[in-house]
Amino acid sequence: MSNYPDRIYKGNSLIEDFENYVVVDIETTSLDHFRDDEILEISAIRVRDKKEVKYFSKIIKIREEVGYYTTQLTGITNEMVEKEGKDLIKVLKSFHRFVGKDIIVGHNVNFDINYLYDSMEENLGEYLTNDFVDTLRLSRRILPEMKHHKLDDLIDYFHLKRRNEHRALNDCVLTNQVFLKLCKMMKKREGNAFVAPRNKRLG
Repeated sequence: MSNYPDRIYKGNSLIEDFENYVVVDIETTSLDHFRDDEILEISAIRVRDKKEVKYFSKIIKIREEVGYYTTQLTGITNEMVEKEGKDLIKVLKSFHRFVGKDIIVGHNVNFDINYLYDSMEENLGEYLTNDFVDTLRLSRRILPEMKHHKLDDLIDYFHLKRRNEHRALNDCVLTNQVFLKLCKMMKKREGNAFVAPRNKRLG
């Protein structure tokens, strides 16, 4: 992959409340997108009328072994990959069908979308074009008094059940809970939501 991929079909970053959407989270073998890293897990939750109605979660059979740090962070072991891991191309196709044309919601979701966009382009010759809402950006707008806006910070702020591991599906559940809380606050503080202009520097 190029160090500066031109994701010309990538969707727009929105700050808006929605009734229907798909929450997305991935786990990777590294946090550095430009290293020789891989997507390890893809999870998603379909939400209709603000209720979770369907779940998607797949571990991917990666080329290299799962590193110690990744296992410590996610709880995903080499044994789990060997037993449960699915072919990347098949998972990407299933994920693309699951998401459809829905708005994507995620925390720091630009990170996830960039991985998925590049992987789908490279392996499927298809593009992830969905518009998206980043709860990180949303929280910075709605809760400017907070010093940090990591998912764990918001989990604590809203007194949600803390996570033991950074598994993708669990993060989707928590992100959706955070999104619902933030949307309620946004309505109270701002009235009508707005669409934020896309920041080209986000990639």
